[in-house]
Amino acid sequence: MSRKAAVVALTALAPISWGSTYFVTTEFLPPDRPLFTGLMRALPAGLLLLALTRKLPQGAWWWKSAVLGALNIGAFFPLLFLAAYRLPGGVAAVVGSVGPLFVVGLAALFLGEKPTVKTLLTAVTAAFGVSLVVLKAGAAFDMVGVLAGLLSSLSMSAGIVFTKRWGRPEGVGALALTGWQLTAGGLVILPIAFLVEGAPPVLTGTNLAGYAYLALGNTAISYFLWFRGIERLSASSATLLGPLSPITAAVIGWAALGQALGPVQVLGMAIAFGATLVGQMGPRTPKAPAPVESFSSTERNGQEVSMDLEGSGVRR
Repeated sequence: MSRKAAVVALTALAPISWGSTYFVTTEFLPPDRPLFTGLMRALPAGLLLLALTRKLPQGAWWWKSAVLGALNIGAFFPLLFLAAYRLPGGVAAVVGSVGPLFVVGLAALFLGEKPTVKTLLTAVTAAFGVSLVVLKAGAAFDMVGVLAGLLSSLSMSAGIVFTKRWGRPEGVGALALTGWQLTAGGLVILPIAFLVEGAPPVLTGTNLAGYAYLALGNTAISYFLWFRGIERLSASSATLLGPLSPITAAVIGWAALGQALGPVQVLGMAIAFGATLVGQMGPRTPKAPAPVESFSSTERNGQEVSMDLEGSGVRR
């Protein structure tokens, strides 16, 4: 397996994991608490990673971490949940699938990644495939929900682009940067969750198990792999892995919940998956931004310092 293929495979585990969120939410968590669920996904995971890495932002990285945390987590989660409440699930997924098109535009503006016909066609094809998987006949459209869905996609897309643009500070690994963003995003959600939903619900053992999975596997590990992948792939390649999430959700719904999966859905899955694969075919993986020195060796005080894969001393 080539180095790029390995990076793509590891990064793909993130959207695949996110595809399990619906199943875990409906089967393990208390109903009608989306913001509390977002809070429980982000803040405990962020604090755990801070405890493991023992690194805090320095200088400009305080505000950069706050911005990235708000874009990737703090704004994204509430807008996503608002769209989910105002729109049928299939419509919300289709609205969210336009994210790669946002990334293409923002990457051209802020990263200098020139959009190609292939990239645009791949993004549109992936969105079409997702629509076949999740969109039901007679689905209703609510303009507030559609706007929330578009803004959530724009927020996540901007987060991808600025994560790529800023890289990470020298000597700080992807694990620590993930912890900064999850903590900042969780702190954004915290007051919103309590103002909108009130006090936390009484939790059962099943609820706690569901939240533990969401915080650890679905968030801490998945976002670490996601941010690490963004660092090593082009922004458009990374975002075109997104369709793996609704595909995974559809497969889990069929296997675990007995939901229908007919020929049209299977065709849509094949189209979306094919577009995802095509989106990974291209030039060699670009070099990481200048601030990122995960694979470099530097001389300090006459002693060679070798940075490990994550640059943080914490290994998976």
